[in-house]
Amino acid sequence: MTAIRPDRLAEIEKAAAEKSGPEKYAPPDRRPPDKLSDVDQAAANAFEGEIREFVRRDVAFLRRPRNEAEASPPEPVAENLNALIRRVSGASMDEIDRVIEELQSVREMLRAEGERVNREIAGYASLSHASMTAMKVIGDSITQWKSAPGKQPPRPAS
Repeated sequence: MTAIRPDRLAEIEKAAAEKSGPEKYAPPDRRPPDKLSDVDQAAANAFEGEIREFVRRDVAFLRRPRNEAEASPPEPVAENLNALIRRVSGASMDEIDRVIEELQSVREMLRAEGERVNREIAGYASLSHASMTAMKVIGDSITQWKSAPGKQPPRPAS
């Protein structure tokens, strides 16, 4: 039987504590922490437990024992696979549907804003046309007043 000397034990523990593999060469700020805090460890354990429970439920669903008294024929593997795919993809499909609805509402809002901008532009064009017509009338009146040097400009009717 071989005895381990206490000074040799410290060397073994030190060698085991040194990192090997890619962690050894990673920059210090990129290395994983040596020990997780209690909160991090609890969160990691809870997360792992949820993953285990999820896997157990899926496996239990696929491997559930069939009663011999059950009259229905065994389901084909394809149906089990389709059911599993439907369950897994259900959340993704719901999210896609939600995004589609949101995009449709944005499209309607943009359509309404486009119509409003068109109305504003039409109003601006009408106002611009009216102001140009008024300026032309004013310009013609001034030209007439300048062409008749001896005449006084007509008085506005009051």
